[in-house]
Amino acid sequence: MTTTDFAAAQETYHSNGWTDGLPVVPPTPELVSACLEWALLSPEHLVGIEPVRERSITAEKLAINAVMAGCLPEHFPLVVTAFTAMLQPEFLLHGATASTGGCAVLLIVNGPIRRQLDMVGTFNALGNTDRASAAVGRAVRLGLINLLDVRPGEIDRSTLGHPGKFSYCLAEDEENSPWSSLAEERLGESDVSAVTAVAAMAPRQIMNEWTSDPEQICDTISAEIRANQLHYSIWAGNYVVVLPTQLRQHFSDAGWSKADVQECVFARARVMRGSWKQVGKGSVVKDRADREYPAMESPEELIVVAAGGPAGGFAQVIPPWLGTKSRATTVAVGACVDCEVP
Repeated sequence: MTTTDFAAAQETYHSNGWTDGLPVVPPTPELVSACLEWALLSPEHLVGIEPVRERSITAEKLAINAVMAGCLPEHFPLVVTAFTAMLQPEFLLHGATASTGGCAVLLIVNGPIRRQLDMVGTFNALGNTDRASAAVGRAVRLGLINLLDVRPGEIDRSTLGHPGKFSYCLAEDEENSPWSSLAEERLGESDVSAVTAVAAMAPRQIMNEWTSDPEQICDTISAEIRANQLHYSIWAGNYVVVLPTQLRQHFSDAGWSKADVQECVFARARVMRGSWKQVGKGSVVKDRADREYPAMESPEELIVVAAGGPAGGFAQVIPPWLGTKSRATTVAVGACVDCEVP
């Protein structure tokens, strides 16, 4: 392909609304076939059906978008797994992608596949880290655009959105964590490669450098969650808390398990409806000022992820989409995780 051909292809894809605004890799038959061969999937393999629009998601359609996003063949199983997770009924894909609320799809990757793809769960874990995280997250967004018409002003009715709509993929730092991985917690299997999908808002960074007391760290986390309940949505859902090394070490030194963190935050992350008066929402309090709203329906709904660099008392709270019915879904990676290049 000449430079002129490449430039013309970019204009064709952009003018047809097939991109996210950034350049794409032209999906030649050879590149698409390489993805399918790596995953041992036929072009017609049905990954799932989006129930509201009754759109069939096939392996070939996903492979085309994966190539466009910059995926290598070995990245493709994660793209298939991500869509499999998003198509589970409890994820509520149509609501999450059509809402004015502006959420994106957060992907959390676990298991041996992270090492095989050189995914980075340490420095800048939610930023520009590694090739696989960037490309897989982008492939999911391009797939939503081109397979389900999730374009701004069409299906996507987001008032503002957030940068995670370009790519929102996080690898857990399992090797430096004192706890079991998210995939093991949710699937009950150790050393399993998996993807967890969450309909999520933008990260909210917090800091507590002034204590090693686990309860005080939980106070900081809970305060940020309560702020989101008041400023954004009072409804319960899968909040994600990303804990870097320094804070994880404080919990570990105190003998706290992940369940201890979940229990503590669950007990403290809740607001009274009357508190809405403090943030300009007094008109909706009515006669229910004393009603309490927990941020999660159970401690297990708090998703605790080990990721981030080795220094700094930072953490990130990632709120769920305001829809009250969407829940995180976790799916094990399918075929050909350990394959050699065909």
